Amino acid sequence: MQEILEQISSAVEYKDGEVKIKDVKILREKIIDMLVWKAVFGTDQEKKFCRMLIRLIAQEVGLGPASIYDLYVRIGKGEVGGFTVPAINIRGMAYDTAKAIFRAANKLNVGALILEIARSEMGYTGQPADEYSAVVLAAAIKEGYNVPVFIQGDHFQVNAKKYKENPQKEIDGIKELIKKSLAAGFYNIDLDTSTLVDESKPSLDEQQKENYKVAAELTKYVRSIQPEGIEVNLGGEIGEIGTKNSTEEELIAYMEGYLKEIPSGMKGITKLAIQTGTTHGGVPLPDGTIAKVKLDFDTIEKLTKVAREKYKLAGCVQHGASTLPADLFDKFPKVGTLEIHLATEFQNMIYDNAKFPEELRQQMYNWLFENCKDERKPTDTDQQFIYKTRKKALGQFKKELWNLSDEVKSSICDELQKKFEFLFDKLNVKNTKDLVSKYIKPQKVKIEIVTTTKEEKFEGAD
Repeated sequence: MQEILEQISSAVEYKDGEVKIKDVKILREKIIDMLVWKAVFGTDQEKKFCRMLIRLIAQEVGLGPASIYDLYVRIGKGEVGGFTVPAINIRGMAYDTAKAIFRAANKLNVGALILEIARSEMGYTGQPADEYSAVVLAAAIKEGYNVPVFIQGDHFQVNAKKYKENPQKEIDGIKELIKKSLAAGFYNIDLDTSTLVDESKPSLDEQQKENYKVAAELTKYVRSIQPEGIEVNLGGEIGEIGTKNSTEEELIAYMEGYLKEIPSGMKGITKLAIQTGTTHGGVPLPDGTIAKVKLDFDTIEKLTKVAREKYKLAGCVQHGASTLPADLFDKFPKVGTLEIHLATEFQNMIYDNAKFPEELRQQMYNWLFENCKDERKPTDTDQQFIYKTRKKALGQFKKELWNLSDEVKSSICDELQKKFEFLFDKLNVKNTKDLVSKYIKPQKVKIEIVTTTKEEKFEGAD
């Protein structure tokens, strides 16, 4: 710790759990790169200390992390709108990808932006909550981002099989994940209990009952442990992504049951994820290309209207969208989509970049053939198998990806930045920094380091 303090002394002073920024230029040009490296690859003690320092520095410069709750409440009231908030999952090359995101955001003045990671992704990418938070905030510091950063726990999902075997044990596992994530600055959490929907039941209420009951229990838990001064933004889900399209009646059944389960006056969810025809990652064909998707924009528009008018929610969330055709993205704001989750395409852009080292790519694919062979269906071609599983190699080769040459990283990140700029433009979140600054006031909280070991495996949506 003393060695690290000496290394940062030209830019940052640390004493008794607080930091003082002495030189922002040196911090951005030299110090933050060293801190984030040690936060990811250092000894256990270095990791804990550097992750804490990054959080403290981020708070000191006004980056948060923060909850998007107050902005979503305004959207639910109809006071602001006209844009769809991108929620970006970062799986590989996390620091470089996050920097590309913030460069694009700075260029287009974007503030309505979420960076997220799912329960399952934490496991296979080797990114526990406190590491992910530190990497994202370090990237924001590095790029001189100047509004609060929204970090989200995506698909904090209940495993249906484990829930059936031992409901309380599975719920306690989600609560432990929530506790660690809140301590890491995840002030936006998607409670995915949609795996508990039972369509064999005769009525919609009975079908949705376990879904809304567990979501309500988790809501009460979050409210009981959230930091003082921060209202964690929560989302629910009425149907598993990849199954049949959601209906207005299902939304109403879920919301009516959920609202009865939470105490009067307690702030509940602000959004609902719905199924509209997409699948996480897309469906790979035998040649490795992705099958075309018929997306139901009418469902998005209709359910968003019900969510806002009947329940004052901010709106509905679209999952599994990053591999959709480019010409569809400007339609999401037009039909009132609140939030759109984007992941697989950015992972694909890393693997498929022309300058990505072929030797490393083959090492990663060979690792998949050896370690993920149980996931291969008898009908899968090599291309299909690789496409569906290559996300699983990102954690195993995290250091190799971090250490790619500047030439390779520049090629990848230039493409990524252009993609982010395209999406920010189409989703109409340009010039939303002032809006975020108006409604979101970053809060300083006491930083308590609660680490999740990278060996821990999370099961959930892919």
